[in-house]
Order: sequence, then C-alpha cells, then structure tokens
Amino acid sequence: MPLARLVDAAAALAATRSRTAKTEVVASVLRDLRPDEAEAAVGLLLGRLRQGSIGLGYRTVLAARKSAAPADTAALTIGDVDSVLDEIAGLGGSGSTGARNTALVELFGQATATELDYLVRAFTGEMRTGALEGVLTDGLARAVDLPLTEVRRAVMLSGSLAGTVGLALESPESLADVGLAVLTPVQPMLASTAADVGAALAVTGEASVEHKLDGARIQVHRSGSDVRVFTRSLADITPRVPEIVEVALSLPVDSVILDGETLMLDDDGGPRPFQDTMSRFGADQSREQVLAPRFFDALHLDGEDLIDRPLSERLAVLERIAPAYRIAGEVTTDPVVAERISREALAVGHEGVMIKAVDSTYAAGRRGKHWVKVKPVHTYDLVVLGVERGSGRRQGWLSNLHLGARDPEGEFGPAGGFVMVGKTFKGLTDELLQWQTETFPDYGVDDNGWALMMRPEIVVEIAIDGVQRSSRYPGGVALRFARVKRYRVDGAPGSGGPAGSKRAAEADTIQTLRALLRT
Repeated sequence: MPLARLVDAAAALAATRSRTAKTEVVASVLRDLRPDEAEAAVGLLLGRLRQGSIGLGYRTVLAARKSAAPADTAALTIGDVDSVLDEIAGLGGSGSTGARNTALVELFGQATATELDYLVRAFTGEMRTGALEGVLTDGLARAVDLPLTEVRRAVMLSGSLAGTVGLALESPESLADVGLAVLTPVQPMLASTAADVGAALAVTGEASVEHKLDGARIQVHRSGSDVRVFTRSLADITPRVPEIVEVALSLPVDSVILDGETLMLDDDGGPRPFQDTMSRFGADQSREQVLAPRFFDALHLDGEDLIDRPLSERLAVLERIAPAYRIAGEVTTDPVVAERISREALAVGHEGVMIKAVDSTYAAGRRGKHWVKVKPVHTYDLVVLGVERGSGRRQGWLSNLHLGARDPEGEFGPAGGFVMVGKTFKGLTDELLQWQTETFPDYGVDDNGWALMMRPEIVVEIAIDGVQRSSRYPGGVALRFARVKRYRVDGAPGSGGPAGSKRAAEADTIQTLRALLRT
C-alpha cells in the first residue's frame, strides 16, 4: 500500500471529531491493506512503530529531516518504510549512529513534503489523529464485516491489535478461534470515571469497592515454573521484577493469570510516591528497592478460563489462592460504606477507590460502566508561561500550554517569579483554542516558530490528579494529568466575567504544589 494512503487517512482522522467518521476512514484503509502489511501500518497509524524503540529520538529525527530534500512525487510504500526501520533496528556498535542518520536521511529524501511531515510525527509519537486502539478496532470490525464484540474479544485475548488486524484480513472467521493463553498478555480491562462514589454505585449497582493504588498496572502469568510479568502496555518486564516472580511461584497453583498493580512501600507499609515505583521499573534488579504486588482480579486458574465468570466468582478465586496479596475492598450497594472505604484509602496514601460491578465479566475495549474509578481532583490557579503551535487537527492554533507556579520567596529562582511545573493540551475546546490564538500573541516576548514565550500574566485554572517529583523542572515537581478547567481572565470563554478574573500575583505557589508530595 502507498504510504500516501496513510497520510491521507491521518489528515482525515485529524479533521473530524466524529467517531463514526473516523471508523469509516480506518475501515477504508484496512479493506485495501494486505495482511503482511498490517503490523507496520497499524504502528505507523498509531505512532508506535512495530520495531519498538530503535534510537529514533526527537533530535535524531529532526536532524535527519533538516538534511533531507523532499521528493516531488509520492512513491514510498508502507513496506519501503518498514524495511528501513528494520535496517535501523539492526544497527549497533561503533558507527551505528551515523548509519542510522544516513538511513533516515535517505528515507526522508524519498518522501514528499506531506509524507515527510507524517513520518516525523509517526517516528516521534506525535500523531494525535484520534486513531487510537478503539477506533482501529471499530474500523476492523467494519472492514471485515464481523460483530464488534467478536473483534474486541480477539484483540483482548491476543494482546495485539496489529496481530489481530493481520489475522482478520487473512481469515476473518479465524478470529472466533482466538482464545486466552497463559504466558500471552491480555489487553487490560479499563475503567471510566465518576465524580463521587454515589454516582459510581448508581451506574454499577452492587459493587466491589476497592482501594485504588497509585502504582503500576501489572499482569502476572504462571505456567508451572515459568512466570511472565507484563505492564499495562503488555511489555514483558519479567527480568526486572524478580520479587514479583517469587510471589507468583509461591502461590498454590499450577497455572494462573492475575491482574493487579505493583508499587513500592515505605517502612510502615504505606505507598511510596508513584515516581519511586516508576524509577524501580526502569532499573535492574535491586533488592534495596522492592516492588510489592497487589492483585484485584484472576483471569485463569489451573486450565480454566475465568474471564466470562462474574467478578464475584473471580474475587472468590483470588481470595482462595492469594489472600495476602489482595487489594483491600468490600462488596456493597451503600454509598455511605463506599465513602468510608474511599476515606480509608486516601488516609493510607492511595489515590481513591475503584468501584466494580460484581456481576461484570472481564472485557477490554472502550472504558465501560462496569468499572468506575473515583478519586479526588485538585484544582490550582497557574500562570501561562508559553504556548506551542498545534499540529494535526490543531494545525494553525496555539495549543499546548507551558504552566508555571508562583515562587514568592525566590526559593527556586528570582523572588516573585514563576517556576515551570508542566505542560498540557487537555481540556481545550475549539472556542478556547481560538481565543488563545487570538489573545496570546499580545503577551508574547519570544517566538522561535515552534513555541511562543509569554509574559506571565494570564492565569488559568488547572485540574490535576497530583504531582510527582521531577528533575526536569527547577521546582522539583511536575503536574500529573493536567487539564484546563477555565481561564481566570475576563473575556475568556467560560471565565465567568470580572468576578472570575485573577491576577498572576494571586496564582498558587510552587510550595503549595510541593506540599502534595507529602500528602
């Protein structure tokens, strides 16, 4: 298939918000795709290459782009691009950096200007087309004319969207034969969100209300003495987590698949900050930094698949085989009980609660109503320090915000100045994007063509799930899951008028944000 088909599809995906329209765009591409092109094409559409991490960092890709002169005629195929990526993936040792750059420049030189822009975004994970797994799954079902539930189940059980696409294109009827296999990762079931436990229980009915840990999602498989541990993204991290392997081998089972979280604990048994857990994930085996597994679901036990059993039965299995490693929770229909469990979870340092319908089966795909997470949301007034130009559907707009907190005592810079604490493009409606694009240039102090640096005068209310330690920013913290609530500027959409306005001198401080590290 010509690469230009993906380029056109990406443009169409970025141009619409309609899931139906996105699904049809993807289905049209998949209908014309050869099965042996599936993995490469899906990787390029999602901006997650089939070859994985192969040394194509942002600087490397941009340097190659500057060195390449775009072609006048579109001639590249998906196979051409995939072959070059295979070549780059095989490079190593002395001279590999130069060889990688040469291969990239040669590839870019065969691409038209629009194809080159697409490849840069695909290689650097900056697609932002809305062509996520859910849309691709929907598109595949439409392309091969199969029920969406059947396709979603095959994707979940195979652990590979790209592999399922290839299988379906080659033999659609074979998807019905895809089953759960121990040691093969399963796509995880996801949760929607609710503002409070009462709203969540109204959706789920009788539910298991469980502590929501601020850890890393894990999936543990055991077959006899063979153990595999996978991450949320289905990466195999078994060699890095020997302590979790030991726990799996200690269980009174022959074969099992468990879903859960892992985190680092302090000396009192409380959770350490999320950043500590993540740093341990990236480290080699270290007995000084031990990860503690905690499980909330059992998908398979000793030759019997459990994913189609109700949660109540799966929890009973979990209680029988791994009681010491279960995440705390209770089954209830009472919001008062659920609220008590939520307070208990927060008191010991967890994020909140997960509320799961006891009659629900285990299913991946869109975030449904069977699992609902409830956790407190923090809002802070921060200052816009800069804004990046958008890409894809936001091309032509000022989009991604650089956010700063006030430093009144000059602990991390000049007294009365502002310290950068993160970026976000979440929560920005088209109306806000247009307002930013029209308003922000008046506050500009420097423009490098990619980002506009601004006078620290515009205050924006930001919702976050918390902060984490960061060496990237001088204040030592970075926002987690930041999204725009509203601007505190008279005249901004949704500002509330003069009563909602706020001066930069009234913004929240870096010390306030840093205090979240201790709560």
